[in-house]
Amino acid sequence: MTSEHVIDAEGASLSVEEAGGGPAVVLLHGLTATRRYVVMGSRSLERSGHRVIAYDARAHGRSSPAAEPSAYTYDDLVGDLEAVLDRLQVQRAVLAGASMGAHTLLAYALAHPERVGGLVVITPAYDGNIGTQGRLERWDALAQGLRENGVEGFVAAYGEPAGDPRWHDTVLKVIRQRLALHEHPRALADALQVVPRSRPFPSISDLERIDAPVTIVASGDGADPGHPQRVGEAYAETIPGARLITDPPGTSPIAWQGSQVSRLIAEVAREAA
Repeated sequence: MTSEHVIDAEGASLSVEEAGGGPAVVLLHGLTATRRYVVMGSRSLERSGHRVIAYDARAHGRSSPAAEPSAYTYDDLVGDLEAVLDRLQVQRAVLAGASMGAHTLLAYALAHPERVGGLVVITPAYDGNIGTQGRLERWDALAQGLRENGVEGFVAAYGEPAGDPRWHDTVLKVIRQRLALHEHPRALADALQVVPRSRPFPSISDLERIDAPVTIVASGDGADPGHPQRVGEAYAETIPGARLITDPPGTSPIAWQGSQVSRLIAEVAREAA
């Protein structure tokens, strides 16, 4: 059984999906994605006895825009996660998130460690810096393309994907698929400009304070250069007892395989229990 909710957070209404029963697992997606793009539609967590909660971040998917175009900082995103947990009466959960979602759950764990049973951190990109001027200008160009010409405007601004040419067609196909799922593309463009300029936590060294079972999934740079493997490695070196998962040579990223990600989440949930 799957149920859907609309949860009012500070300045936004969040579209939430809940399925299964048992220990709670909350899924947080990345920037420009939706709640589907954490375990890629896999239902193995529900079938293995977990209560799975997934939601679209503000301005993403079916969730509403923020009340203000500047309200897409990590403070806002952490507040949204807390609103979901409070509304659904989840006192403690395993949190699993990709990219923006990974940064959000780590910021939440630092602020509310008592509510975190375990973490699965998928393809983090934040290295303690908000990025170079050139990197921020690229995000601005993507936002402008989306705002002015929709999905194809974003794709035109994105250009030829970096990394191994083997994955270029797949990357562009997934970009088009997930951007088509957003009900408020102009608000998503606002998020594209705000999130990269926001810090989830001051520096990677802050992650030394994490005290929970943690698995880091770091993709190889050939397939996903926007989320450097070195960042995942740095997180794993800093978080006490963290487990690092990297891609076997020549294979597609584990982060793209919903069943494999679900298995890793279930392992952390068992350890948390």
